[in-house]
Amino acid sequence: MRNISSDGFSRRRFLGGSLAVAAGAGVSGRLAFAQVDGPLGEVRALTFDVFGTVVDWRSSIAREGQLLAAGRDFDVDWFEFADRWRGGYGPSMSRVRNGELPWTKIDVLHRMILDELIEEYGLQELTEEERVEFNYAWHRLSPWPDAVAGLNRLKTRYVIATLSNGNVALLTNMAKNAGLPWDAILSAELAERYKPNPAVYLKAADLLGLAPEQVMMVAAHPGDLRAAAATGLRTGYVPRPLERGPDRPFTPDTSGDFDVTATDFLDLARQLGA
Repeated sequence: MRNISSDGFSRRRFLGGSLAVAAGAGVSGRLAFAQVDGPLGEVRALTFDVFGTVVDWRSSIAREGQLLAAGRDFDVDWFEFADRWRGGYGPSMSRVRNGELPWTKIDVLHRMILDELIEEYGLQELTEEERVEFNYAWHRLSPWPDAVAGLNRLKTRYVIATLSNGNVALLTNMAKNAGLPWDAILSAELAERYKPNPAVYLKAADLLGLAPEQVMMVAAHPGDLRAAAATGLRTGYVPRPLERGPDRPFTPDTSGDFDVTATDFLDLARQLGA
């Protein structure tokens, strides 16, 4: 396993104060980077998977369902409902990948899944306005306890950006709601492909004005990281044992395939010298 310690990195801050980086701006042209020692010294930006890696989608969706059901006679296990809603995510994206559906953003796919679940769980009394608002629960997901503090530490040394299958509006609203301090909102929507398509990872590096090896993909999901690595990105594995709930068995990936393995974002920041 290629874990690294902070011993190989000297601390430094961005020169010139606080600089925001928009998607499409060349990072190397905007920010002054000191040379650092160690195997990951060329990394300039970190891109993050979001659902499950940065935010706790399961508890957030269950909470939204409980609020929606307050004072109503709904007999629903909202954690199960959240699992089922998330469970439709992969198959719906596969319909886009195989051409059954044209390019369709996640907000629309989420609504398609929700409409099926409303019928299955007997929630037909929900008004259209309530259905729209419930679908936007994915814009209001809560971060893991370490996420905001860890991202702020990482931001002192690296450009940090989303790289999620979530659409840009969803990710922007989530960041605003949860206080996620991204420098840039990057999304599969910009490539009109869904991860793990190589075009998504390469588009992110290009928009940041960097070579793939200058970008580290950070995720809780080994498949996402292996797909990123195949395009030349470096990889940071941050397992989230509670993503699927406290009662679901969890075994972290111990293959050693990733450049860094960290317990949370604060540990990742420590290992990367931030």
